[in-house]
Amino acid sequence: MKSMWVEDDAKRYIERYAQHGVNADIALRVYTSRLLGRDPALVLHGGGNTSVKTQVNDPMGRPTDVLCVKGSGWDMADIEPAGLPAVRLAPLLELRGLPKLSDEDMVNIQRCNLLDSSAPNPSVETLLHAFLPHKFIDHTHAIAVLSVSDQPDGAALCDQLYGKRMGRVPYIMPGFRLAKKAAEVYEADPTVEGLILEKHGIFTFGDSAREAYERMIAHVSTAEARLQKNRKPVFVPAQLPARVATAAEIAPILRGLLAAGGGQRMILEFRTNPAILNYVNGREVERYSQVGVVTPDHNIRTKNWPAVLPAPDATDLGAFRTGAAAAIERFTARYRAYFATHNQRQDPPKVELDAVPRVVLVPGVGLFGVGASASAAKIAADIAENTVQTITDAEAIGRYECASEADLFDLEYWSLEQAKLGKGKEARLARRVVVVTGGASGIGRATAAAFKQEGAEVAILDLPGESLTAAAKALKCLGVPCDVTDPKAAKTAFAAVAQALGGVDIVVSNAGRAWQGKIGTVDEQVLRDSFELNFYGHQRVAQAAVDIFAKQGFGGVLLFNASKQAVNPGPDFGPYGLPKAAVLSLMRQYAIDHGPQGVRSNAVNADRIRSGLLTDAMIANRSQARGVSEKTYMSGNLLEKEVTAEDVAQAFVSLALADKTTGAILTVDGGNIAAALR
Repeated sequence: MKSMWVEDDAKRYIERYAQHGVNADIALRVYTSRLLGRDPALVLHGGGNTSVKTQVNDPMGRPTDVLCVKGSGWDMADIEPAGLPAVRLAPLLELRGLPKLSDEDMVNIQRCNLLDSSAPNPSVETLLHAFLPHKFIDHTHAIAVLSVSDQPDGAALCDQLYGKRMGRVPYIMPGFRLAKKAAEVYEADPTVEGLILEKHGIFTFGDSAREAYERMIAHVSTAEARLQKNRKPVFVPAQLPARVATAAEIAPILRGLLAAGGGQRMILEFRTNPAILNYVNGREVERYSQVGVVTPDHNIRTKNWPAVLPAPDATDLGAFRTGAAAAIERFTARYRAYFATHNQRQDPPKVELDAVPRVVLVPGVGLFGVGASASAAKIAADIAENTVQTITDAEAIGRYECASEADLFDLEYWSLEQAKLGKGKEARLARRVVVVTGGASGIGRATAAAFKQEGAEVAILDLPGESLTAAAKALKCLGVPCDVTDPKAAKTAFAAVAQALGGVDIVVSNAGRAWQGKIGTVDEQVLRDSFELNFYGHQRVAQAAVDIFAKQGFGGVLLFNASKQAVNPGPDFGPYGLPKAAVLSLMRQYAIDHGPQGVRSNAVNADRIRSGLLTDAMIANRSQARGVSEKTYMSGNLLEKEVTAEDVAQAFVSLALADKTTGAILTVDGGNIAAALR
């Protein structure tokens, strides 16, 4: 591991934040916190913390000694000064003399001594930072250090490795007791440059930001060097099927089983690489993967152990489903037994969390992170990948062992840890995966944005190019290239969505184009091209979707973008209206044929949309032909109101939420009696 300190960068941080009244100590604390937080070998998703003891003015303008320490909810990778709330230092130091201090009182005292009452809660390890005398203190969950300390003889290994350069603190749950013990270990030998917290992580400190940071890099590098010595072969591979199924094939099956076991749909994040495959393919994966998390605070994101599924035979996915269901049932039973066992000593008793695994290992395939959202699933997958490396290295030099199950339970059900997850009421379409075709512009883009607003995870499908890339980036959603006129493209695109997010719940089949021509003279190829996109495109998308719906086993929603041309044909729009009329029949056929499997199928009949199937040029041409302005055309409806792409998007959302409606057509045109259904 190399130091990333750059003197010119450090000076720029000081200059930048000085313009906002932030002193150099805090500016450098931000700088080195980011250096640490941006290295996943040191810090993952809010893990670790940093502090600086400095002086700032209180609200009355009086200079005050404070501890600026990482606040809850902030990630070191992009922390700002606001993420380092200032706590009056003197009252924190007085706490050292107490024989005991409850978590509730600790949090209350820390909040009472904030200089800014609106600041986030200081870290649960604030007192550890306060009780150590150093100006700058860094704490990480470095992979290499955990690989060394997470051993039956981890204490001896650390002593051999660091000698008197580092103090060693036995495992204690974060909080007041750990803070006191860490201070005692330091005071027993004030020459140490840091502390190894057994089965937890590493602290380093110094008089300057650079000294504390570079001590961290140096001591982690020492552990890395040890891990390269006297390594033994690990993970003898188990036998796999001749043809292993792909992640895209099994993800919807897994997603359905997880929902069946936990009662709620989940989002998945897939990961694979040689290191992960080496790990999940190991003959002893049921041993080393089930020991527990590499550092206790990971289990609020991943639970204590992953579910291990059978290797999926591509020629017999039915057998995989059966084996996977049994594996998830075993996980659930084990988790509930774990809760019952350790809850007996809780006063008052805890309320059991859901028993759904957050990490799933699949031999021959890789691993899946599981979460209520794409971001939660990504966090679980990141931690799982970190765990793979940590345990691989630990097994290479010895045998992996972590904190006790009782300690892990205490962390998982600790209110201060659970508070990090920021639980609140979920949005109406949370945990749902929505696919929107033609999603890079117009109605499709507005629809994707509307579903994002409702909490869904969205994938937009469109022709490959800059528009798709830009839309996906702007909407912060998955962008998948797909030309629905290609017979194979829809299945490939839906497989990509399943692999990326686990499956599909709602499909808005929106892609289309309005070909024109007088029906008696139009070239046949024009008609064929229109049917290829405006009918067969919808059929291909719907077929790909219902295949995934069937694997998940909990139904789904098909939503088609129809047109008033289907029910109220206009002159010279036969090439467009004919396939659209067929789409209405298609929608109803899906409602009839797949309703028993829980699939709802509906359509939106839109007309006179500023950003829709009719281009501005087409609207202008029609308007000119009728001798009216574009504005008059746009508001030429019973309500005399312009209808926008956003209005159509809300209609799609409404149909997605109407869980007892199928085979229906919702009209969005401001009122056009000629196109009304009857």
